[in-house]
Amino acid sequence: MAAAQSQRAIGGSNATSQPAAPIRRRVRQGLRVHYPSQTAAPSRGFPDFLLRAPAASVAQPESGSTTEVSDSDDSEQEQARGTDVADGESAQPAALANPSLSTTSDVPQAQETITYESTSAAVEGQTEVQEVASDKSVPGPSSSVVASQREEGEGEVCSICFEVWTSAGEHRLSALRCGHLFGHTCIQRWLKAQGSSAKCPQCNKKAKRSDIVLLYAPKLRAVDNTEQESLKKTLEQEQSLRRKAELESAQYKLKLQVISSQYGQAQQELEVLRSLIGSRNSEASPSSSSASSGLSLSQRRDGAKAAQYSFSKALLVSQAGGCRVLSYCEPLSCLLASQPSPHSTLVPGCGVKKVSVVNMKASQYVPIHTKQIRGLSFNRQNDSLLLSAALDNTIKLTSLLTNTVVQTYNTGKPVWSCCWCLDNTNYIYAGLSNGSVLVYDTRDTSTHVQELQPLRSSCPVASLCYIPRAASSSFPCGGLIAGSLEGGCFWEQVSESVYRPHMLPLENSGCTDIQVEAESRHCLVTYRPGRSNPSLRCILMALNRSPQQDSSQLPSCSSTPVQTFNGGSSCTLLTKNAVFKSPDGDRMLVCAGDEASSSTLVWDAGNGALLQKLPADRPVLDISPFSVNGEHFLASLTEKMLKLYKWE
Repeated sequence: MAAAQSQRAIGGSNATSQPAAPIRRRVRQGLRVHYPSQTAAPSRGFPDFLLRAPAASVAQPESGSTTEVSDSDDSEQEQARGTDVADGESAQPAALANPSLSTTSDVPQAQETITYESTSAAVEGQTEVQEVASDKSVPGPSSSVVASQREEGEGEVCSICFEVWTSAGEHRLSALRCGHLFGHTCIQRWLKAQGSSAKCPQCNKKAKRSDIVLLYAPKLRAVDNTEQESLKKTLEQEQSLRRKAELESAQYKLKLQVISSQYGQAQQELEVLRSLIGSRNSEASPSSSSASSGLSLSQRRDGAKAAQYSFSKALLVSQAGGCRVLSYCEPLSCLLASQPSPHSTLVPGCGVKKVSVVNMKASQYVPIHTKQIRGLSFNRQNDSLLLSAALDNTIKLTSLLTNTVVQTYNTGKPVWSCCWCLDNTNYIYAGLSNGSVLVYDTRDTSTHVQELQPLRSSCPVASLCYIPRAASSSFPCGGLIAGSLEGGCFWEQVSESVYRPHMLPLENSGCTDIQVEAESRHCLVTYRPGRSNPSLRCILMALNRSPQQDSSQLPSCSSTPVQTFNGGSSCTLLTKNAVFKSPDGDRMLVCAGDEASSSTLVWDAGNGALLQKLPADRPVLDISPFSVNGEHFLASLTEKMLKLYKWE
């Protein structure tokens, strides 16, 4: 009868409740509240919240409030429910303390409601549940305690029941396909209660029971890397701005050189004008004054005229042709041009022809290789030791003092290019036809000491240039630049035997030659005409090195285009061009052979203006600037002839 009276009190019955003896019930500590999704249907969804609290004694309901039904035996609940139905009132199910009972109850979901007792503490903004059993009250946890527990266990509790999930058992950690985490029993009951329209309690994405995945994690925490990602984006932006600033700096440096040259010319003109004024004051007669004025003006025009190369002499190197590369030997003051043997029956093969720049005459022929020579190079020691590479699978060291070969290295494959290590003259490099670069030590006469494998394809290494180390802020490192038809690679020499590759951002095809100006750290890349660019292009690029960001990331070397020079519409030969400092020392010059016009084009690297067009009888294959006795020259080699131009 006592249970039936308590049920009538909860349902809002007008019957007067009679006092009943207190019933001993099992005390359950803690408060559990289930917060449903905002989109869950209130009539057919999972119960909006589940309040677990110690049972309280039955009391008279106040106006506008409800009384919580405490746990009792199943028989008492059935008796109370039957009594309410008999009286014609709507039955209200008791609050389930055990979560598993909510899924096994036979009462329809539309009639499931949960009430709780409003106490004076709720008016004050605090939720407090008490149970009176045998004149002894057990207080429930306050909201501050629950909040502190939630803060301590944030990221480790189920968002349905706010209980800590476990690594085993019914409430073990599980996840839906959307990635949100719940206790296994809680999410099962949630999806079962919602039926076919089940959704995730947190993100409202569609979900079903087959999407539940058990996770095997004793403790799960997610690292907040939002600040780190933001810093990475900021770093990338700063790097982009730095590269842009470096490009602008290189352009401004070239412009500064041009302006400095113009300023020097303006000073010369000013001196001429001052001398003209002085001569006018000194002369007495007007006629003589006008004559002197005319002479001074002509002198001023001649002085203001910019210096340039003028034709000096042409020399026949090979009557049959076949010349290929050109190099200058400073200790002997002679040019070396590769050519086939002039007496092929007596001395077959190929060698070099010496041309003295003192008397401008061709001297003797030195035989070296059995096939065509593709590369010539000198070191900085001024010992007249010539390094040559040829298609007969060898590189050789030849002493020009005795005109004899002193060392031969067999590479096993045709050699297309060669150069010296300018930081350590004991090492030499050979670029092979398969894209590899062999490193040789002149102290070891047996074989190569290292092989630098190609990073991309196996195109022949058409050009090799070594950049020595320098005290440069933008590009201080030294290493080897290997150029092929499909691009270029910079092999940074980290130590004596360690080389680190850096692919240069060049075009994938059409690259015929790469030359380097060591002092300014610029390289000149030549491209033959193609579909997108119908003319010969020489692109001046500034080498730069990005700083090391952290200990795990290595610094990278790259290049940035500064100026582009356009030539003729044809290029069938692998020609070699030149980039060097102007003889007057205030700018850089770029020289390239133009096959379409059979001439040598000279550009100002600062503003890209074409300064001169030096004619030749055939396409120019190689260009070499040099100086002797304080005078500066430019040599251009064709298949048969060698032309010399003097800077005036």
